[in-house]
Amino acid sequence: MDTTDLLEIAERERAARTPRRLRCCTAAGCLSQNGQALKAALIEAVKTAGLTDSVEVVGVGCMGLCSQGPLVQVDPDGPLYEKVTPDQAPAIVAALNEPSAPADDVRVGDPTHPFFAKQVPVVLQNSGKINPERIESYIEVGGYQALCTAVREMQPLEVCELITASGLRGRGGAGYPTGLKWSTVAKTESDRKFVVCNADEGDPGAFMDRSVLESDPHRIIEGMAIAAYAVGASQGFVYVRGEYPLAISRLKTAISQARRLGVLGAGVFETRFDFRVDIRIGAGAFVCGEETALMRSIEGHRGTPRPRPPFPAAKGLWGCPTLINNVETLANIPAIVANGPEWFAGLGTGKSAGTKVFALAGKIKNTGLIEVPMGTTLRTIVEEMGGGVPGGGSVKAVQTGGPSGGCIPAEHLDTPVDYESLAQLGSIMGSGGMIVMDESDNMVDVARFFMEFCMDESCGKCVPCRAGTVQIHHLLTKLRSGKGTARDLDVLRELCEMVKQTSLCGLGQSAPNPVLSTLRYFHNEYDTLLNDPMTPATKPLQTSTETR
Repeated sequence: MDTTDLLEIAERERAARTPRRLRCCTAAGCLSQNGQALKAALIEAVKTAGLTDSVEVVGVGCMGLCSQGPLVQVDPDGPLYEKVTPDQAPAIVAALNEPSAPADDVRVGDPTHPFFAKQVPVVLQNSGKINPERIESYIEVGGYQALCTAVREMQPLEVCELITASGLRGRGGAGYPTGLKWSTVAKTESDRKFVVCNADEGDPGAFMDRSVLESDPHRIIEGMAIAAYAVGASQGFVYVRGEYPLAISRLKTAISQARRLGVLGAGVFETRFDFRVDIRIGAGAFVCGEETALMRSIEGHRGTPRPRPPFPAAKGLWGCPTLINNVETLANIPAIVANGPEWFAGLGTGKSAGTKVFALAGKIKNTGLIEVPMGTTLRTIVEEMGGGVPGGGSVKAVQTGGPSGGCIPAEHLDTPVDYESLAQLGSIMGSGGMIVMDESDNMVDVARFFMEFCMDESCGKCVPCRAGTVQIHHLLTKLRSGKGTARDLDVLRELCEMVKQTSLCGLGQSAPNPVLSTLRYFHNEYDTLLNDPMTPATKPLQTSTETR
């Protein structure tokens, strides 16, 4: 297996393609809205119309605009149909020859809308375009060429240097320089090394990693293999939560196909590089997104964090050097190797190179998955791409970074989305969750919701997180019930700082962020509760079941 073989597979795939295709989204979001029945109905409609030789129905991954699913698009560059139901399949097929036919029956989307037009797909380059269950479909668009180039034409050190030059930073939340992490693992002497893909996505409202795994699993495998070659690892693990059954299924299929083709296993691309990938399924503990807890879980222990140092790069899985990157970080690797570090660095701004994938959710018209260059403003994302608040309402705040992030008020919507700018506002990039709130949302409730989440998800190993999150939640509940005092506000702030500074891992260290950011920007809502808890600015306290 070499570059010539890959090109031959790609050519055969193109030759076998029908003149037209109907791409039907089969990612989890559309499947939950009867997407599988829609795909079957499209296949039957094509058969009934006698078009099986010229039209193919292809199940693809996420097309991005989840709020309008199920989605179907005519390939290449045909109309995008939204909120499609199985009974509308014949009209869509009929429109292949009569473009005006489905106008009265099927909703046609606008592919020139800013939601699509302002995106720069790198990680999502293949999402919604290829069949995620066929390795040939991935190879047709250039898949595994970057891995072949790396292992056959480059030295491991050259690959590390290339990633360093690109400026890629970890997309899991901390933003640590990826090339520096790779180089550290590569320089550490050991007979065994590991590469881990952290796919334990647990932030409320986040679905970026799930969508990538469902839509383009081979891209993650290729990124892991390139990383393993660069650092000298021979074993990889994808740690994915059990709540993602479709992602797990497609990953298993992709790994099996890659082994059979020879791009995984012994002698990758007929070289001396060996690499095996296995899946480890998590039980849904949010703390297992923290790298030391994740490693404990892979080893078969209870997922609890440990102090650092030593860092995983020196002492990770079973005491061996371990490279841990999240899904989005690894998905960038094939494109960087294929296009060069200067190309990637040119997409972003300053110290924040490349693009970022976000899951837009909350009080916003266009919910879904987007990918934009670093430095794009919050206003562009929320108001132009997201369409703003439904019904003409006003944006009150944007939560970035999930339970670890902060709530950014509307007056800062012109802030560019990069690591440094968000940190200055008291928030973080996080893995890419972005929740929009309008004027009907009470920010004390928002802070209380995220604190309840962190309280429930604390592993309990360290006292500051185990007890501190409970006490913070208690104070927020007391304030929200109209029983708080000014002294309670002072204690709340002091307690947040204590938990932030003394907790063992990132869960506890970042848990107070939503509270601190709302205290900073929406202090008036806390003050109002001290005076008159039932003013129009507030609403009655919701139970934990309702806030979930």
